[in-house]
Amino acid sequence: MTEQPGRLAAYWERQLDKLEAAERKRARHLPGWRTRKHRRTLVAILVVADLIMIAGATRFKVAPEWVFPALWLSGLVIGGSAFLTLRILTGRMTNSFSRLLDEREREWRHRVTYIGYQALSYLMVIALLYSLFIAETENGGVRGAMMLSALLVTGTTIPAIVLGWSLPDDDPEDFEEGMGNA
Repeated sequence: MTEQPGRLAAYWERQLDKLEAAERKRARHLPGWRTRKHRRTLVAILVVADLIMIAGATRFKVAPEWVFPALWLSGLVIGGSAFLTLRILTGRMTNSFSRLLDEREREWRHRVTYIGYQALSYLMVIALLYSLFIAETENGGVRGAMMLSALLVTGTTIPAIVLGWSLPDDDPEDFEEGMGNA
């Protein structure tokens, strides 16, 4: 029984090492895009895509029937692409364990995590109010659930949006040092 924590700890360390190696590999992607201007453009695209998904949720089970899938899928594809690109550009701060972050990155991550939590809480209240407002309409329950899912997706993008908008430009010298011959 005393060997178990040792094996689990060793497994956890191997997993963290794999995550760190994957992050080093991702850090080499899109070097010309690692500017505030590019990140802010992606943030604007992501916000518009989130709004398109929310608009699609308002049209769920309401005529004309083609509007919901068109809005939802376009918002999902556009937003998903912008979100994944933003996650690459913001680096480890959006998706890494604290052990892999330096003090500056850890501070940014804690800040945006709190902002994201607060925004998600408010979005869930909006979803609740929307659900109550449409409860007596035809398909009110599923329409409320669809709005909940749209606002939940939007809420999960908030940390990447805040980081993408507010992070300063990367220092090109630091980026070249980090690329080394690893």
